[in-house]
Amino acid sequence: MASRDPLMRLDRRDADAAPRRVLSARQADRLDRLTDAAVEELRASGYEGLTVRAVAARCQVAPATAYAYFASKDHLVSEIFWRRLRALPEVDPHGRSPEDAVIDVVRGTASIVADDPAVAAACSVAVLAQDPEVSQLRDLIGAELLRRINLALGYEAPAAMALSIATHWSGAFLMMGMGYVTQEQMLDELERGIRALLK
Repeated sequence: MASRDPLMRLDRRDADAAPRRVLSARQADRLDRLTDAAVEELRASGYEGLTVRAVAARCQVAPATAYAYFASKDHLVSEIFWRRLRALPEVDPHGRSPEDAVIDVVRGTASIVADDPAVAAACSVAVLAQDPEVSQLRDLIGAELLRRINLALGYEAPAAMALSIATHWSGAFLMMGMGYVTQEQMLDELERGIRALLK
């Protein structure tokens, strides 16, 4: 059973424990194809128009096949975000201030949906869903974000410091996904907030 303490849940080091991490080559290829098709479908139809069935049709597989991988459209969109986050290169904190390294982390994580407003809007909604599969991915996304922030800080910062930065990032990302701020405004706000926090 997952811990109810957010610091305990988000600071786990089991980032490779996401569902379906052990896949055959054929399954991995199908998963890639489904997530790519979902991105195309989001761009064409938006979050409201997205369905797992439509993604399956675009991918030319049976709906039952798509549902074998994804329990819901929120699960599918959260998987897209998770995969993009895990694929980001690491930020090297050496020879730099913690502030600059952390800002590079948040800018990098924002870049995974940059120039893709349909995906950004969908991710900001999907990762908040209460499906058990989404909840697991949300924990992994949070753990990965905290790991990257702690690495960028370059020292044993209090757990609350990284959590404050991650919370600031989450709020700004949500505001961008809802269309209240542009990506550039979000990044500017994040940079100001992080520099003030780390002073």
